[in-house]
Amino acid sequence: MALLILVVAAVLAVAGCKATRAGYASAPYKVMRSSGKFEVRDYPALTVVETPMASGGGGADGSFNRLFRFITGGNEAKQKIAMTTPVFMSGGGTNEAMAFVMPAKLKAGDVPKPADEQVRVRELEAGRFAVLRYSGGRNLDKEAQSLERLRTWMKMEGLKELSPPLYGYFDPPWTPGFLRRNEVMLRTGSDR
Repeated sequence: MALLILVVAAVLAVAGCKATRAGYASAPYKVMRSSGKFEVRDYPALTVVETPMASGGGGADGSFNRLFRFITGGNEAKQKIAMTTPVFMSGGGTNEAMAFVMPAKLKAGDVPKPADEQVRVRELEAGRFAVLRYSGGRNLDKEAQSLERLRTWMKMEGLKELSPPLYGYFDPPWTPGFLRRNEVMLRTGSDR
């Protein structure tokens, strides 16, 4: 009986996590080719709201809350904006940033001005990215390992690295690590 309860609880947890992720719109992209967990994708220009993040902070420094306040009405128009995935993290050292992707219907000129001076609206330029999908909780070792795997795959595929890495996180913090969808992305040139 205890085993049955454990199995049912595990199934409900998996279903709940997938349902939570499915409840959010995601940044649009077109897969140009794939190989296992690796993909080459074309992204349109994406409007994001971005804030600085303490080195290695992962949002514990208040960066996530600043962005969340913005989408829940902490902007000059007091407009509520739907949460989307992924939450992007980029940079390193003293130059880290966290960004929320704005829904596709909101272009940069339509996004209300942030009430918090640490939040800014900007556009990520359209382009082609090599991407590796991986699971697990966010940690610097996992990010470094995933980035190295992506770079190795890109070299084997003859793809050039044209930007610093961008990390995408798709799940809320209560999602078990083995169910989380994370990605590391590197801008690349045209596909061969």
